Amino acid sequence: MKILVINTGSSSLKYQLFEMNDKSVLASGLIERIGENTARHKFTSVNLKESIVIEKNIPDHETGFREMDDLLTNAKDGVIKNSSEISAIGHRVVH
Repeated sequence: MKILVINTGSSSLKYQLFEMNDKSVLASGLIERIGENTARHKFTSVNLKESIVIEKNIPDHETGFREMDDLLTNAKDGVIKNSSEISAIGHRVVH
């Protein structure tokens, strides 16, 4: 079972994808400066020797979620074939 845990802020999106069978982290990422001219997306996965850092325009959180999904499912560096492999999604909420 794979679980995606997300923590969004006003201009950021942090995430980790866990494989619950062995409680390992398959991938993690941080998208910063959402809504600014140039956002920064740092992505790490078990398939990579080093993290990927992408700087591009990410105008809103919806675009950030698509960017996250694109890297998680990327044929070369991703860790899942498609989002349907994720059994559950948790979101941290601070009130």
